[in-house]
Formats: sequence, C-alpha cells, structure tokens
Amino acid sequence: MVHVAEIWRHPIKSHGREALLSVSLNAGECLPYDRHWAVAHDAAKLGEEGQWAPCSNFSRGAKAPSLMALDASLDVASNTVTLTHPSQPGITFNPDRAEDHGRFIEWISPLCPANRAAPARIVKADRGMTDTDFPSVALINLASHAAVEKQLGQQLSPLRWRGNLILAGLQAWDEKHWIGKTLRIGEAEMEVREEITRCLATTANPDTGIRDADTLGALKQGWGHQQFGVYAQVTKPGHVHIDSPVEVLA
Repeated sequence: MVHVAEIWRHPIKSHGREALLSVSLNAGECLPYDRHWAVAHDAAKLGEEGQWAPCSNFSRGAKAPSLMALDASLDVASNTVTLTHPSQPGITFNPDRAEDHGRFIEWISPLCPANRAAPARIVKADRGMTDTDFPSVALINLASHAAVEKQLGQQLSPLRWRGNLILAGLQAWDEKHWIGKTLRIGEAEMEVREEITRCLATTANPDTGIRDADTLGALKQGWGHQQFGVYAQVTKPGHVHIDSPVEVLA
C-alpha cells in the first residue's frame, strides 16, 4: 500500500527539520509552521514586511552547507525554537522576539561561509517561506530516492531533499506523472502543481553538513534532469499521520 512513511516540518527555512507523527493540513496553506520563519541575509531585497519572498533573499543550504546538519524543535506554546548542530552547543530562542535576534545571529554566523552574504535578521511572512510562490507541501518518493542511491553507488539520507511528506510503496519516479492530478493523503486532498528543481543543498550530508554526494550529477547523468519530488497545494483540509494511505484520484 502506498502510504506516508515520514512527516517533516522546517520551522525556520533552511535551519533544521523536525519529525512529526501527524499533522492537520488546511486548504491553501503550507504544512503548519513549515518555513514559518526565514533568515534574511545582508544582501536581501525584500518587499513589504510579511510578504513572501524568493529563496535568494535568505540564508540556505545551497550557499551554506553546514546549515544542512541542523535539527530543530518547535514549542508552539512558548513560540520558541531549539536548534542543535554537531559542531556547537544548541540554542533556544523566540524568533518573534527582537531581543533574541542578536543572540541567534551570533550563534548561527560560524556555520555560514565568510565569503557569502551574512545572516542579518529573522523574518516571517503571512504564509510559509517555501521556494514556491504558492503555499506548497513537498512530497518525496522513497523509491525515487533509492534510484538516486543506486545511481551514485552510496547510501543517502532522505533528509537531503527537505520534504514534508515522505511516501513509500511507489515505483521510482511515479510522482513525475502526477502534475495536475489530485492526491488523497489521509483525510486531506492536494493538487500536484510542479516538480522540484534541485540545488547544491542536496549535496550536503544532513548528519555533518559536509558536501559528500553529487546528487545533481546523478540526476543529470541517470535521467537527464535536475528534478526530485513534487510540490502540491492542499485543496481539501484533513488529518494526515504516519501510515496514512495515499491515492491518486484524477
């Protein structure tokens, strides 16, 4: 049976991931608290406060691979995020509290390359700061992941792909045929809008933050493209949990 194997959210864009057992999805919205905040760098050109902005304005794993080794934990009740990294002690802070921003920037700066735009401030939009200009949920097919592993000849963590819903029980690349189709996942339904074009972030090991796998080369050499996974938009709200069934409706 095709089913949900894992659920992940990323409270601060490109700054850690958190595993969930279940989630309630709302129509027209991102997975709750996914990319809820983002870290704007000192060369960012943002619009009005609270508006979505493209990923080029933010610190991210494509430019700072060490960020890929971050783990995150969000306490919704206290509105605090705890970040941990293998190279330094963790930090707990409130991303909405201005007095916490300086402490966070001081903590995160050693993980960012000196020759790149430096992290400057935490921002928030009225929707998740996903890489799409619509509120999206990222779907990853574990069979396609296994195909990339085989092409590379090495094991990879699925966390390299930074997906929200990790799906099992499919054939490799089934998801490439879903564009424009509707999926039922648990109680929720979503329209698959587009494929995900991958960047250098996926070349970094999520355990170490070190680039150690040519994922982009594997995709290009094996299949002639740089896409992995798909973005979907929730059209019917509902609860999704680990082992929820997945069905292609139309």
